[in-house]
Amino acid sequence: MTTDTSRPLVDSAWLKNALGRADLVVLDVRTPPEGGFVAGSAHSDYAKAGWRATVNGLPGFLPEIAALETLIGGLGIGNDDHVVIVASGLNAPDMGNATRVYWTFKVLGHHRVSVLDGGFAAWKDAGGDLAEAPATRPAKTFKAAPRPELRATLPEVQAAVAAGGVPLVDSRSADQFAGQAKSPQARAAGTLPGAVNIENGAFYSGADQRFVSGASAKALAVQAGVGDGPITFCNTGHLATVAWFALSELAGVPGVRLYDGSMVEWSSDPSRPLKNGEAKNG
Repeated sequence: MTTDTSRPLVDSAWLKNALGRADLVVLDVRTPPEGGFVAGSAHSDYAKAGWRATVNGLPGFLPEIAALETLIGGLGIGNDDHVVIVASGLNAPDMGNATRVYWTFKVLGHHRVSVLDGGFAAWKDAGGDLAEAPATRPAKTFKAAPRPELRATLPEVQAAVAAGGVPLVDSRSADQFAGQAKSPQARAAGTLPGAVNIENGAFYSGADQRFVSGASAKALAVQAGVGDGPITFCNTGHLATVAWFALSELAGVPGVRLYDGSMVEWSSDPSRPLKNGEAKNG
């Protein structure tokens, strides 16, 4: 069969036809996994396996490239493999497991990667083949070709906030955006000055087990006034990958970057300004 690796999103019907292909690796990133596995899939616990790193006491950062190469190669994934990532599919935050790992592969320069729409829930509902345990694959060598343009660092976000004009997309809940609630991991409530709010749940429906269409994702961006080159963020660079995936990969918005440090890093320094935060911050 002809391999279509340009599709960031594949459904259960596509995966049923592709199972057993020599170059396909189904990667389950549920944490914890329940109810079995897609037949032949490998498992890597998103929360425990090393997909995100703590830096200077703050969580959620992209790990060192060498550590990711070791992690991915140890799962039996090489540079020529097409990786299909499986989350539980129950809601948008859950799909963040898949979109964060997808973004990580993209940052490493690996383009043969897709997300299973609806995740494991959709696979079960579609009657897909199941296994009681994950597959074990022989280790391979995986070498990154990093694409730093997909990531926004703290200095870049500081410059964007200072200059204005760069679309900043807060994908957290409306009450966190408004400064009425905050993550316990963040020092203070509020958001980035100049940011707009598109909740991550606008991009994925757990009830329907699917992402919105590219056209719908684009419409959400236009409605919020988001143009080219946006930076998506949340608290720890997890939820924001749902927005990054929908805007960059489904809607085709140019130049979308993820700020993996997000509000936990930004708010860690009281001198950084906050919108909708404490009065002294404006």
